[in-house]
Amino acid sequence: MNRPDPTSVRSFDRTAFLILLAVLTVAFAWIVWPFYGAVFWGAVLALLFEPLYRKLAARLRNRRTLAALVTLSVIVVMVILPVTLVAISLVQEVTAMYQRVKTGQVDFGNYFAQILAALPSWASALLERLGLDDLAVLQAKLTAAINQRGEAFAARAVDFGQDALDLVVSFCIAMYLLFFLLRDGAAVGREIRAAIPLNPPVKARLLERFTTVIRATVKGNVLVAAAQGALGGLAFWVLGVHAPMLWAVVMAFLSLLPAVGAALIWGPVALYLLATGQLWQGFGLIAFGVLVIGLIDNVLRPILVGKDTQMPDYVVLISTVGGLALIGINGFVIGPLIAAMFMSGWQIIAAERAAESEAA
Repeated sequence: MNRPDPTSVRSFDRTAFLILLAVLTVAFAWIVWPFYGAVFWGAVLALLFEPLYRKLAARLRNRRTLAALVTLSVIVVMVILPVTLVAISLVQEVTAMYQRVKTGQVDFGNYFAQILAALPSWASALLERLGLDDLAVLQAKLTAAINQRGEAFAARAVDFGQDALDLVVSFCIAMYLLFFLLRDGAAVGREIRAAIPLNPPVKARLLERFTTVIRATVKGNVLVAAAQGALGGLAFWVLGVHAPMLWAVVMAFLSLLPAVGAALIWGPVALYLLATGQLWQGFGLIAFGVLVIGLIDNVLRPILVGKDTQMPDYVVLISTVGGLALIGINGFVIGPLIAAMFMSGWQIIAAERAAESEAA
């Protein structure tokens, strides 16, 4: 009786184990997927605040549990609490704005009519050829859109309790995971590095890029967004624009798009002020937007994001927009991260080919 070849048996066992591992990985990802946002942001916050945790652990004589609890408390006070307060103010302003539009206190048709009256003749003729000069039709479409959004919002409010419960559960999962990643992050990182089937130099470079890009993208984009949103909201408040908190939050979100974000809000407002004869206010807002809000984007973003990620501005822009379009709000981190890992992978291959050519 012939005995089976030990080599073929080991190869079969290895293949079966890899197939089982792939199936288990997909199954685990499927289970975690409903709360992938909580898991993702728990890991991101752990990477961002790891230096603070290390300093606290050193001061507390390496009592890791206490250091993790203190770091978690700092994160809640510095990050979660301000975001919650801003969200509450935003909901109040959105509700008030909707009521003003519904009651006619805010009349977008009147605003558009004032802009049309101030346009030069060539611009008015262009709008007429495009069919955009009929105020009645435009106002009817705008009113219908607002009513439709309002009805959708009212229908969505029925599920508010379920959404709030999901948000609370996601928040608890993120904080729970964050605590353990802070306390045991070093051990988890060693296990992940040991399990990745790559050469040690390649593995080290990719993991370093992974950490650097996440820290630079979140830290840089969040700081730039907060600064631009706050300054834009302050300018709108000084000029007496309705709902400055609402527009500040919108500008903060749009500022995640490099170079063009916040200008999508303050630019039309400045044009409206100029068209309605408020020249000093309009020119002042343009100067403030270009010299202050725009300067933050042109100076801080390359320092905080582009310098650390070592990616050109156009790659950061395309990957950010693509990530936001495909994934949502998490895409402003995941998009540049994928782009950076993509570029690093090809750079590693190019370096290896260059070394082989030199050796040959």
